[in-house]
Amino acid sequence: MKLEQQLKVLIDDAANYGVPTGVVELAIAPVLRLFAEQLQHLEYYVLQNLEEDWVLTTIANPQSNQEKKVIYAFVTVQDAATFQKKTNPDLMAMPIPVAQLLFWLFALKQVDSIIFMEAQDLSQGVEIERDRLSDLIRQQIQGLGKTPHNIA
Repeated sequence: MKLEQQLKVLIDDAANYGVPTGVVELAIAPVLRLFAEQLQHLEYYVLQNLEEDWVLTTIANPQSNQEKKVIYAFVTVQDAATFQKKTNPDLMAMPIPVAQLLFWLFALKQVDSIIFMEAQDLSQGVEIERDRLSDLIRQQIQGLGKTPHNIA
């Protein structure tokens, strides 16, 4: 599904998420588009457990003594399986449209980032941080309330 179609689905489903359609269309979708256009693919595979919860991985930065919870997104099912290193029958890789992944990153407070593993050797990923995404969406939402004073 093309990016514009993915965004339209989110806009059409806005009421199901408890968000006004106009807010998704005018504030959230443009930010999701901005981030999605920085990525190489329109769909990624995310590891899920049998209850369909996404697998969260805690990673640590020893230099800053900080931990964060991330979701890894993969280009192929094989990449997801390879990344696990050992087979876990309770996990499966499910395809998720990129716009939906980014929307859920914004919505899921327990997730700090999604790391999109673009390289086939799984050595490089593009990290999108929830805080950065959320800040830009908040700015867009605040901008909706402002109208120009000199409308002719």
